[in-house]
Amino acid sequence: MAASSSIRTYIPIPPFLSPRNPQSSLSSSLKLTSPHFSPSSKPLISSPLSPALPLRAATTSSSTPSPHTPTTTFHGLCYVVGDNIDTDQIIPAEYLTLVPSNPDEYKKLGSYALIGLPAAEYPTRFIAPDETTSKYSILIAGDNFGCGSSREHAPVALGAAGVVAVVAESYARIFFRNSVATGEVYPLESEVRVCEACRTGDVVTIELGLGRLINHTTGKDYGLKPIGDAGPVIEAGGIFAYARKAGMIPSLAA
Repeated sequence: MAASSSIRTYIPIPPFLSPRNPQSSLSSSLKLTSPHFSPSSKPLISSPLSPALPLRAATTSSSTPSPHTPTTTFHGLCYVVGDNIDTDQIIPAEYLTLVPSNPDEYKKLGSYALIGLPAAEYPTRFIAPDETTSKYSILIAGDNFGCGSSREHAPVALGAAGVVAVVAESYARIFFRNSVATGEVYPLESEVRVCEACRTGDVVTIELGLGRLINHTTGKDYGLKPIGDAGPVIEAGGIFAYARKAGMIPSLAA
């Protein structure tokens, strides 16, 4: 595709996004400790992203972060889901005609985030009726989050809905990759099964630099595995914004 072709031509792709080594371990390239990807996760493939995707500043920092010690903090209500939440549940295929580079359609895409979750299992809806964004800014999940198709609309829809970070036991690789490439959400991995310790509506804080998830409702906190080299890409707003910031491609102003 044109987007992936342009990346290969102009941008030295970081190892964790490289389509040239689809079976390479994300643990070595991302510097994750004890990474856990589900066996059913898909291998890395060429990025389907368009450079026209909107860049969204999803982070707030308490101080200027160093390259090695991020200080980003997220705080808000969490929404909890279980295992094997696939891309059809995150954003059903019928909404993939929406174009994220169009601001109105980007907003509309967010209004459908997680609409595919079965109402019997999730009576509290992620987005309330007549709302376009969610009051839940942190998503907590179980094993194999983001499995299914390779649609980059999945992390984009979550980001458009107001999610800044996902904390899961493990991810489908393509969802992890699309999250990094779009810069829409931080895909963070928990050291324990947090989805069974938290409840939807709990007030939580993520201290990225400390690698901690703090549940203020229960008074407990949990370890998170380092995001590693993916962090600066997400903080920049995605792979194209990161490439411009690093001088790999011309800036939009140029």
